[in-house]
Amino acid sequence: MPVARLREAILEYLSDARSDSVEVQQKALYNLASMTKVSLQNRSLLAQTEGAISNFIMLTKSSSPIIETLALAILFNLSLNLDLKQSLADMNTILRLNSIIISPRSPESSRLACSLVCSLAMLDKNKAKFGVAGTIQILVDAISGPRGPASHHLLSSLAELVQFHGNCTLAVRSGAVPVLMGIIESPDGEDLAGSSLAILVLLVRFEEGLNAIIGRERIVSCMVEVLKRRCMLSKEGAGEILLRIFDESEGCVRDALRLPELSTVLADLSVRGSSKAREKAAQLMKKMTEASSDPGIDGNSMFLQWY
Repeated sequence: MPVARLREAILEYLSDARSDSVEVQQKALYNLASMTKVSLQNRSLLAQTEGAISNFIMLTKSSSPIIETLALAILFNLSLNLDLKQSLADMNTILRLNSIIISPRSPESSRLACSLVCSLAMLDKNKAKFGVAGTIQILVDAISGPRGPASHHLLSSLAELVQFHGNCTLAVRSGAVPVLMGIIESPDGEDLAGSSLAILVLLVRFEEGLNAIIGRERIVSCMVEVLKRRCMLSKEGAGEILLRIFDESEGCVRDALRLPELSTVLADLSVRGSSKAREKAAQLMKKMTEASSDPGIDGNSMFLQWY
């Protein structure tokens, strides 16, 4: 379709989106969502239309859940264009997304709001904005609540935001470590454990997160239990965390050497794990062997057989 015709169609749909009729609004927004789902050009044309984005933000406050969902879907589609991420992430938009995450009217609206946060946060310049707006605390609180269809999306949004150091500090102070550990230790949390461990790996890079994780009771035995699970992403995360805490805490190394099953678990992981998991297992074996040969530490003779 020629650009001139596309502009006309966009203007027509935007006009209908302001209609008093929910049915007319729904049809117009559905068409705009379809137009922007795969076309970079259509997204740019829509974003360039005066008042379009502010109108979609307003429509997320509609009393109709369908209108809210379609408006969020369009905003998410627009966020896929790299050159639109910064302008979309203004404080009014972020605060509106925070409100939806706090009190979602449907699982779909929560999922879309989280997806939009994650998409906008992929631009590094936007990450700090979400920290300032209180999004980190809101995500941690939502993750701590009952599991739901949006749980994975909540975790993905938090994972993207904590790649920025300042947000790591906010996450730790918001109670992210006990919340994430609760998911990891839950008997029915296997599907979310991998994502939770990936976030902990990001938090443990910095002193605040490292201290919070080392301070957890039975952290070593908990991570070793994760190494026994089926999920390879979880095993990779647990291996990374063990390496980090062993570098900083001799007490954690001592705790590990007191676990008779650790040598067997690492040996199995070094053979059956993914490439990354095998690498972590080899590093852990080396570290444990060195600790076992240290006369100042009560060693586990099983590790000495590997070297």
